[in-house]
Amino acid sequence: MAETVRSAAKIDQLERILEFVRSCAARAGFSGRRIIDLELAVEEAMVNICRYAYTEHSGEVEVACLQEPGGILRIEIVDRGRPFNLLNAEKPVFECDIGRQQLGGLGIHIIRNMVDDIRYRREGDKNRLTLVLHDRKQNSPSTPDPAGPGR
Repeated sequence: MAETVRSAAKIDQLERILEFVRSCAARAGFSGRRIIDLELAVEEAMVNICRYAYTEHSGEVEVACLQEPGGILRIEIVDRGRPFNLLNAEKPVFECDIGRQQLGGLGIHIIRNMVDDIRYRREGDKNRLTLVLHDRKQNSPSTPDPAGPGR
């Protein structure tokens, strides 16, 4: 069963959301490194929602954590803001000359690189962003026993 938290989509609520996600990931047995990866991804997604989803009025965000078999944690972030599919956003081009670097896109780059899978769908007036994190200890191939099977 998923654990859920709702909040105003405001930057001052960010730490509350992040603490919820950290707590869910820790209970699911994820390593500190993987929790930091997840925290960075959720933080970037939440900041984008707080800054850009609700431009003319305030809104709400809902974050759900669902632990699945096989060391998988699924985080779903739902808002009723403007539609935005980050999967369609262009990947940033990194310039050596900082003066020529385009603004924007780094947060999406961070999200893409911190989690194992990202899904987006628009359902009615809701954006549903799903971030999937795998426990790499459970999903890595096991090292064969040098003595052979059954020895």
